[in-house]
Amino acid sequence: MAKKPSKRREALLKLIDVNKEYSVDEAMKTLKNLKSAKFDETVEVALHLNVDPRHADQMVRGSVVLPNGTGKKVRVAVFAKDAKADEAKEAGADIVGAEDLIEEIQSGKIDFDIVISTPDMMGILGKVARILGPKGLMPNPKTGTVTMDIAKAVKNAKGGQVNFKVDKKGNIHAGIGKISFSEEAIKENFITFIEMINRVKPASAKGRYITNGAISLTMSPAIRLDTAELLEIK
Repeated sequence: MAKKPSKRREALLKLIDVNKEYSVDEAMKTLKNLKSAKFDETVEVALHLNVDPRHADQMVRGSVVLPNGTGKKVRVAVFAKDAKADEAKEAGADIVGAEDLIEEIQSGKIDFDIVISTPDMMGILGKVARILGPKGLMPNPKTGTVTMDIAKAVKNAKGGQVNFKVDKKGNIHAGIGKISFSEEAIKENFITFIEMINRVKPASAKGRYITNGAISLTMSPAIRLDTAELLEIK
């Protein structure tokens, strides 16, 4: 037997036409009316892409720096030595280390949200790949987290970088801000995110690329988006 929606959810559902595909502008206005939690809810985007990630040439993965940040405080760990370690500290990294940091991770201490590494440190990171990988924390050149430009990577991570990766079923989820942001700020972040998704469309992907899209808050129902409009955001 299906669980009956809570009174709060029922009230929120009355504010949405579940059979409608909303334009971006309509969705932004409706989103503001869906705030119901006592905390600052995250604005979440969900997309379904017409790709088959089992094939390497159809994997959609990357990162984008949102113009208005994510509203989330991000703790950044950097694997680097010598001058690059100093560069990371100066840029505002929360944790900087090498073998010592590997030992902390192996002991179960993971006190960070993003990991950045210089290329020469990726060898020792292999020791904790099975720990960091499933948590989505393993550095990758495609997300700009394996780089010699440590200062830029740290500043991007602190300033609103969102990493994304399509799952096995072709879905992408990302938080793109907070409901306390202005409607215009949320829209700017959303447009920037969709532009990047369209930019990294695999050449081998055939047919309609974005087949479904929705935007919601942490505690709200989803607002369906007009996918034809999303495909035009480039």
